[in-house]
Parts: sequence; structure tokens; C-alpha cells
Amino acid sequence: MKRVFYVITTLALLVGAIGCSSESEQAGAGQQAMPPQSVSVLTIARQAVTHEMILPGRVTPSRQSQVRPQVDGVITERLFEEGAQVEKGQQLYQIDDARYRAQLNSTIADVKSAQANLKTLEAKARRYDDLIKQNAISRQEYDDVIAQKEQAQAAISVAQAAVDLARVNLGYTKVYAPISGRISRSFVTEGTLATTNQTQQLATITQLNPIFIDMQESGRAILTLRQAMQEQGSMPVELTVDEATGKKYEHTGSVKFSEVTVDESTGSVALRAEMPNPDGLLLPGLFVKGHVITGTEQALLVPQRATMRQQDGSLSVYVVNSNDVVEARALKTSDIYKDQYIATSGIKEGDRLIVSGYQKVKPGSKVNTSEWQSSSRGSR
Repeated sequence: MKRVFYVITTLALLVGAIGCSSESEQAGAGQQAMPPQSVSVLTIARQAVTHEMILPGRVTPSRQSQVRPQVDGVITERLFEEGAQVEKGQQLYQIDDARYRAQLNSTIADVKSAQANLKTLEAKARRYDDLIKQNAISRQEYDDVIAQKEQAQAAISVAQAAVDLARVNLGYTKVYAPISGRISRSFVTEGTLATTNQTQQLATITQLNPIFIDMQESGRAILTLRQAMQEQGSMPVELTVDEATGKKYEHTGSVKFSEVTVDESTGSVALRAEMPNPDGLLLPGLFVKGHVITGTEQALLVPQRATMRQQDGSLSVYVVNSNDVVEARALKTSDIYKDQYIATSGIKEGDRLIVSGYQKVKPGSKVNTSEWQSSSRGSR
């Protein structure tokens, strides 16, 4: 009986050992059968990076002129359409010219009178030339006639100057456009008395093409900007006219100059850019955002979402090597471009960077890779 008990116990232990061995083998087989983790990778390649300074700006006209009267008189006619494009030299107003025409005629008559007087004195001087040779007159009488003739010549010059002035004043009764551009509404109407010292201008002409963009930059950043200007000679400028949509103005301008002094109250330096405005879309006084292009380069870009911040503040990334095994890399960057870092070390061209799924893997893990797809990649 005792022997039978030993046999049964031995058989039970053998069955238990066999059962445990089978479960362990099944568990090991299950672990080996687990597939590698799937991750999305981005193949690193050099891309064009545009460096820019984004500055607030205000649109100002390249040329603006106030139309003012240069003689006194009643305005008899307005010869332009308000808000229209006018050309330099185009007549805008007519001032009553009756008085100035009369003054011109009077001065012309003065010239003729002076010329007649000169002829008389010239004839007298010729006669005195003969008489002085014959000692028929004194030297004093002869000198007086010569002096009178010279005075008559001077009187003609004075009278001619008066004619020129009267002709200029008569011309000023026609008010012309001093520059080409878009004219404002007329601030006066027919019948208004215009005077040369009045504070109110007749109208304002604004030249809208090209247009100026006045911007402000901090004194510290202006050093970088001036260095870039010296290296490039000219820096392109783009405009954002609608911050809500981020839509950019279709034309590109250039920086024309920067002030040579820093504003003590604001610590900023004024910049001025010239921008084409053929359609008149940009109006004086409009606030815009200027993008000053300081340079371009080919750089390695790493999406910020693919990086991991370490306890010491450094950045790291995961890459997949040629054997589809995860490797950790310490990443060093120089700047931020949109939503990406500009990498200087830690990654090289051709590396496969894990962008999505790196939270589920660790260095040394085997992974399955697929190309990362993102709508932002097309806008870098």
C-alpha cells in the first residue's frame, strides 16, 4: 500500500513538471511572437530656410503735396474730379485773373515808355558826341546826357522785371498739380476767396505707387540688420496685410534705409521700405506686418513634436538605424524656424527620425517604420 502511494506521488510530480514546462514554453513563444512596434519616421534632408525679422509697420505715401494758392483771388472754376488720378502739370483750379492781366498790361506799357525815353536820350547823346568834339558844350553837359541814357537803360530793365513778375502772377491764377497721384476732395468751392497765407489747402495729392512702409526695430537687433544690409546690399521685404488669415501682399519690396540714431525714448531705430503698389491696395495710415528677409540657408530641420526634453533642459530624439533598431541622439539646435528646430549636431542628412510613436519604444527596440505624413510638411 505504501509502495502504491509512492508511485502515485511520483506520477503527480512528473505531470506537474510537464505542465509547468509546457506553460513556460507557451509564454516564451508568445513573447517571441509579439511584432515590432510601428512608428512614423521622417527622413532628414537639407531644406531652404529663410531668416526674417517680423516688424510692425505703417504705410506712408512716397510723395504727398498740399495744393495751395500762390496769389490772392476768387476761385472761378474747379477742373478735376475729386478722388481721381491727376498728372503733374494738370490744371486743377482757375483763380480770377482780371486784376493780374491788367497789371501785366500796365507793366508792358511801362516798358514801352522806358524804351521810348531811351531812344530820345540816345539821339541826344549822339548829337552831344559831335558837339563835345567841337568844344561847343561843356564836359559836364556831355556827362549828364550819358548818365541820363544809362538811367533810361536801367529803367527798361526794371520795367521788364515788373513784366516778368506780372506774367508769373498771371500764371499763378492757374493752379497746377505739383506731382502726379490721387487727389483728395476739394476743400474749397467756386466763389471762395483764396489767399496766399491761408491755413487751409485747396486739396491734397498723394502718390501711392510706390508706397513706403515705416517700421521700428530694437537698437540691439538693428546691428544684425545693418550687417545683413552691408553683405546683401538690398534686403527683400514682404507684407502681411491680414493677420487674421495670414495672407501676404502679392508684391515684394526692399529696405531703402535705416536711421543712424536710436530713439532715446523707445530704444528703437526707424526703417523704411519701398513697396510697389500698382493697384493702390495699400493706403497711407494702414498698419501692416513687415517680413524683412535677412538671409537664406540650407539647414537640417527637426519638428519640435519629435523632440524630448531632458531633466537638464537638453533635447534628444530617437532615430532608426539601418537595422530598424531605435537609437537615442542628443540634439543641439541654433534657432527655431516656424514649428521646427534648426539642428546643428546630433542628426545628419539621411537619418530616419521618429516623429510619431517614440513614446512607445526605447533605445535598442526593433520597430516597423512608415513615412510620417503631416499637412505642415508642405509649408516648411
